[in-house]
Amino acid sequence: MEQPSSVLLIDCADQKGLVHQVTGVLYRQNVNIIGNQEFVEREQERFFMRTTFSGAVDEKAILSELAEVLPADAHVTLSRREKKNIVVLVTKEQHCLGELLVRHQFDELNANILAVIGNHETLKSFTHQFGVNFHLISHEGKSREQHEKEVLEVAMRYNPEYVVLAKYMRILSADFVKHFPHRIINIHHSFLPAFIGASPYRQAYERGVKIIGATAHFVNNDLDEGPILVQNVIPVDHTFSIQDMIQSGKDVEKIVLARALKLVFSDKVAVVGNKTIVFD
Repeated sequence: MEQPSSVLLIDCADQKGLVHQVTGVLYRQNVNIIGNQEFVEREQERFFMRTTFSGAVDEKAILSELAEVLPADAHVTLSRREKKNIVVLVTKEQHCLGELLVRHQFDELNANILAVIGNHETLKSFTHQFGVNFHLISHEGKSREQHEKEVLEVAMRYNPEYVVLAKYMRILSADFVKHFPHRIINIHHSFLPAFIGASPYRQAYERGVKIIGATAHFVNNDLDEGPILVQNVIPVDHTFSIQDMIQSGKDVEKIVLARALKLVFSDKVAVVGNKTIVFD
């Protein structure tokens, strides 16, 4: 079966005939459509479409012709099916980074991990075992602004398409986030906002929770409130100790993060307001 080589993502005001107009452009450009998905967000009357196709691509011609047939507010991205370049930020916990490095090692991530940046050296030797650069940028004795400046300087050397927070335990400022709009991906447990602050798993244990979950989301200026990409839960019960719950939380976090990255790196996600449209 012929494999798609390009992905077209469209977000615009809804109107009649959009599917016909878009597929007509691709037909006239002599490419072969492999797959097509559409969705209309009714509250805002926004049309979303993801089309995969193969064949020689004249990007300029396709975008020019689409501009003639789509509403003036259309947001269009045309990308090749290529690996995304990413930088990963970490602190001390290894479970999410480990999942990403293993998938990267076996070419399952659809991304190139160019570097790992940590504010502790805990994961330095672990990262080096996978042949990936590790940069230690300690936050000790520095203001948040100074520390972020140093992290940003190193990250920008790699010109990443995305930044992944693999249990990076520092809050990013709006000034940092603005460099990567909808291109920073975070993972956290899904107790928020029920059990906030210190020792969330102890709080959960003392309340006798029955599920533990995780949420992967794009980072914005509101702490842990950016557009959600993937969520999942696993069951727990009264036999689980606090340590059992913590391990369960780690298990679900690493799988949810990997799933979110697979969707984003496959160009299957669009953002409308503070939520996502996920084509799967």
